[in-house]
Amino acid sequence: MPHRLTLPRRGLLAGLAAGGAATLLPPVRRARAGEGLPPRPAAPTAPRQHDWTFRAAPRQARLLGAEGPESSVWTYTDALLPVLRIDLGDSIVARLDNALPEHTTIHWHGIRVPNAMDGVQYVTQPPVEPGQSFTYRLTPPDTGTFFLHPHCNEPGQVGRGMAAVLLVDGDMQVPADADITLVCKDWRLAPDGSWLPFETAAGAGRAGTFGTRRAVNGVADFAAEVPAHGDIRLRLLNLDGTRTITPGVAGAEAFVIATDGNPIAPVPLDKWRLGPAMRLDLLVRAPAAGEAFTLQDLFAREPVPLGRFTAVASPLAPRPFRPAPLYAPGIPRADLASAERLPFVFSAALGASGAVAGLPPDDPFAKILMDALCVGGQIFWAINKSTWPGGDHRQLPPPLAELKAGRSYIFELQNATPHPHPIHLHGHTFEVLSQSRQENPPHLADTVLLQAREKAEIAFVAREGNWMLHCHVLEHLGTGMMGWIRVKA
Repeated sequence: MPHRLTLPRRGLLAGLAAGGAATLLPPVRRARAGEGLPPRPAAPTAPRQHDWTFRAAPRQARLLGAEGPESSVWTYTDALLPVLRIDLGDSIVARLDNALPEHTTIHWHGIRVPNAMDGVQYVTQPPVEPGQSFTYRLTPPDTGTFFLHPHCNEPGQVGRGMAAVLLVDGDMQVPADADITLVCKDWRLAPDGSWLPFETAAGAGRAGTFGTRRAVNGVADFAAEVPAHGDIRLRLLNLDGTRTITPGVAGAEAFVIATDGNPIAPVPLDKWRLGPAMRLDLLVRAPAAGEAFTLQDLFAREPVPLGRFTAVASPLAPRPFRPAPLYAPGIPRADLASAERLPFVFSAALGASGAVAGLPPDDPFAKILMDALCVGGQIFWAINKSTWPGGDHRQLPPPLAELKAGRSYIFELQNATPHPHPIHLHGHTFEVLSQSRQENPPHLADTVLLQAREKAEIAFVAREGNWMLHCHVLEHLGTGMMGWIRVKA
């Protein structure tokens, strides 16, 4: 059932008796995401510019263990799944040099970037071909836990390791005693370290093709030491292309403090499911020295350990655990009373139109010839009966909707399939107002998990540009479950 605030029946009857049958109590106002969080103070330091070079290239890594065979990974840097860190207000100038055998880009997932910096081949920029470069310029407007990845051949490129984490600091009233990033991403490897097929028809047409080796930060048995009695911030990112995770903590108390990088009033961790591309920031109180707590995935039949954290001696003393909330986000908030509602149904492609209307000759999309790198070999999925790409792949489909910049919208999302679909909207942070099969409180996100046959409502203020809307099960977006939204000034 959706998470809602309701007035108990006894209270309602008492109110009617006291005020007379003709006097009705005012409706209970539903809480909004992020209410009650403290405002962020002015930045104490001057903003900096970060000049980065990403060389997307094949490299070697031992993904099957230190004694196992090497695998040929594709990465942005010499480090596997690197973590980049800036302060709120800092700017980024990032040059991408492509040394891969196919074209690529950088999509800055969850960051409200200018549309031209969104990193989608053919839609916001030309593909960065082998031997070419492209420079991204952006100033992230929000704190949080974000990540980078390409946007064509995602099963193959992300599957080989093309991803990085971006942390934007400045959201904590009380600094954590330890801050640990945990990237959950499986590897689809044969025993000799070679890659198995990243896409299969059976997987693409159902819940996705799963990896053969589960890993956190590239290893199967992640472990770390933490200060005893300390407050430990765990930044959990699900960067797998298929798997859904239900995080749990055994041996310590844990609170959710941010969703997809966006602050939320601290709430005890309880059955919060993370689909691909979703993130959850936790604050955990470490136990006494010599004891340990374990982060687990509870979505499996038996809990799967994701990381073990052993407490070591520290000057911190036991004390009540009352997590200080993060600073309030600066996200524009939708006016729910005036918001226009638009329905989006995510379904199997059977019965989908497939055909699309032609675009005006002066439309930039009319020049697009989709290459095989950006699409799957078959079409399984649709949004509002439209598949990506439509027709014979020689042109993109028309936009799923045309919006007006600065106006408020509520998207009514419906999963008409028996499989989960994490739905991501580029360029926006939206408020998840309701979910029919999950008890999460209202929260801010850029990706919302629709479980089988689930409905959800999301609200946001539209930003000018051409923005993608798609499922983040990577095989699904390339086999039909992707579209775009045009937002005009």
